[in-house]
Amino acid sequence: MRHIKLRDLEVSRIGLGAMGMSHGYSDSGTDEAESIRTLHRALELGVTLIDTAEIYGPYTNEELVGRALKGRRDQVVLATKFGMVAHSGAGPWNLDSSPANIRTSVEGSLKRLGTDRIDLYYQHRVDPNVPIEETAGAVGELIGEGKVRAFGLSEAGPDTIRRAHAVHPVSAVQSEYSLWTRGLEERVLPVLRELNIGLVPFSPLGHGFLTGTVRSTADFKEGDFRHGNPRFTGENFQRNLRIADEVQAVAEQAGATPAQVALAWLLSQGDDIAPIPGTKRVHRVEENSAADGIQLTGAQIDTLSSLPPAAGETHPEGARQMLER
Repeated sequence: MRHIKLRDLEVSRIGLGAMGMSHGYSDSGTDEAESIRTLHRALELGVTLIDTAEIYGPYTNEELVGRALKGRRDQVVLATKFGMVAHSGAGPWNLDSSPANIRTSVEGSLKRLGTDRIDLYYQHRVDPNVPIEETAGAVGELIGEGKVRAFGLSEAGPDTIRRAHAVHPVSAVQSEYSLWTRGLEERVLPVLRELNIGLVPFSPLGHGFLTGTVRSTADFKEGDFRHGNPRFTGENFQRNLRIADEVQAVAEQAGATPAQVALAWLLSQGDDIAPIPGTKRVHRVEENSAADGIQLTGAQIDTLSSLPPAAGETHPEGARQMLER
């Protein structure tokens, strides 16, 4: 597995998102043993960037990752996130990036993860009630104390990124980016490259859509992120199937799977990009990791880059209000 740098933080070219092992999908949390095997297999394949968050579960995903990494901590660049649990009383799914809340969050994450430091600590969503300068300063203090190694932002817009970076260097911005979610290319990506900030795309496979395996929404349960998601409903779903079919066609040309092609396209967009496809199954982490060795032709990259935008918004209205894109 090749490595790149997110500013000064060296990571594997492809990481692993752990969220779905505990949270977000119809069968999340149903097979902890397989999830742990998947994390261990990822390490064997050279994956070093492991991503979680306190809100996943809440808390249970960090606990799972902590158990899986016991005795293996030094093999990974461990990323987690704060700011979507208000510990002073409002609880989960309430934004709070105040310095006091960050202090509470980091201590909980360190304990659940069974570690003395977090390698990459992201603000999960921008808190409109707390100046980003205060948040950046608080994380900077944690870095000074050795509890955190690097500061990240998630789904932040250009102005927030610049203001945070002026207080403490931002190593990475995590945002949804894939063949069917490309809005950050115009506004955010140029700022990241100007400031030497790495990009960590989450949902690089379109919540499974770009793998070609999602042909019906009948099996999505109420707690599944995709249940009621605009891109997975009605006419939008049918239109988006055609995008998946185009990815499948390129995959057949390349002798690869659609997932590998979607990831290889992302990797072709720059040496400052480290996607974190999520999975809870060993065979999928093997498939995804192998995308590092896929070389698309210029014509194949052009074909993929010219695919039409996905139909429908990436999130329902309530969740979309938390995004700065």
